[in-house]
Amino acid sequence: MTMIQPTASHPHTGRPLTMATPVAQAVVLHRKSKPVNQPKDVERWSVAQVQALLDLPFMDLLFQAQTVHRAHWPEGDIELATLLSVKTGGCPENCGYCPQSAEYETGVKAQKLLSVVEVTAAAQAAKDAGATRFCMGAAWRAPKDRDIEKVAQLVTAVKGLGMQTCATLGMLEPHQALALRDAGLDYYNHNLDSAPEYYDQVVDTRSYQDRLDTLAAVRSAGISVCCGGIIGMGEAPVHRAGLIAQLANLAPYPESVPINSLVPVPGTPLADSEPVDPLDFVRIIAVARITMPKARVRLSAGRQQLGEATQALCFLAGANSIFYGDKLLVTGNPEAGDDAALMAKLGLRGTRTQVQDEHHSHAHQHLQIQAAVGAAG
Repeated sequence: MTMIQPTASHPHTGRPLTMATPVAQAVVLHRKSKPVNQPKDVERWSVAQVQALLDLPFMDLLFQAQTVHRAHWPEGDIELATLLSVKTGGCPENCGYCPQSAEYETGVKAQKLLSVVEVTAAAQAAKDAGATRFCMGAAWRAPKDRDIEKVAQLVTAVKGLGMQTCATLGMLEPHQALALRDAGLDYYNHNLDSAPEYYDQVVDTRSYQDRLDTLAAVRSAGISVCCGGIIGMGEAPVHRAGLIAQLANLAPYPESVPINSLVPVPGTPLADSEPVDPLDFVRIIAVARITMPKARVRLSAGRQQLGEATQALCFLAGANSIFYGDKLLVTGNPEAGDDAALMAKLGLRGTRTQVQDEHHSHAHQHLQIQAAVGAAG
């Protein structure tokens, strides 16, 4: 007899719930490596293997993660990145976590794209505070070519300050990725958010494949990939394992992996989500480090709620990048002075001395621009 499982609904979105089967500071400006054809369907980590890591005794998992981290990042530096919303609100997507969606009443007002002067001033301030990478976010579903032309000007201006550049603008076409590369873009952020089996519980105005297609366009253009996800959206443990497996099996895996803890925003469908257990969040950081040893694993949104002790455990587990500044797009973030104080307590350095090759094979030819480390706060 075939048993049919009852269909449950997501507690916040009401969408049908599906389950997967559990199975000093130095800034480096690098020249782009030539685009390569990426192998497809390469599975280095199964969901079951990732789940087995997540299920390890906590101390054993942290020991393994720290061992991997020290082997691949012996200098132990922490990358400091600053994120600025250059075009806020009015997004037509219905991501259940996002206060910038036009579908929700969150108090976020739509704003036009910032000018080159405004963005350059913000980037200079971030650099003066110690940041080496400047990320520009725009609330678009998919930018038009005229939007890309304007963002390209922002990228060139920030690059001129001697900072690494990153953008997150929504879905890209291949020719748009090439235009951003030619403007000097180093990284493009496009998160997978969750496992593919859970994705339609978070957003249904785009598909998982849409995300993967944009990542492929970015890779083909020779831009480094920044791609991670969000923990705490009502997903099951198997979905967390599925997210990490998806990221780790990208060929190659992302150079930067931002791990976000959901920041519930009133007015969004996920506003009443249960908070993530701090130790579960540390486990995700540890498994990201083990499965993607050469990636920058970034503590991203939700860090303000973690507290110093949990952040320290995350650094121990292999996190080596943070968003630095008092705001992430439209949500809060620890003050730069607080971050500087915590890093001082832990003996961590906000330095960056080399960049791994975009395809994890050899060091890029690069130009190093030395900048004094600013004492924030």
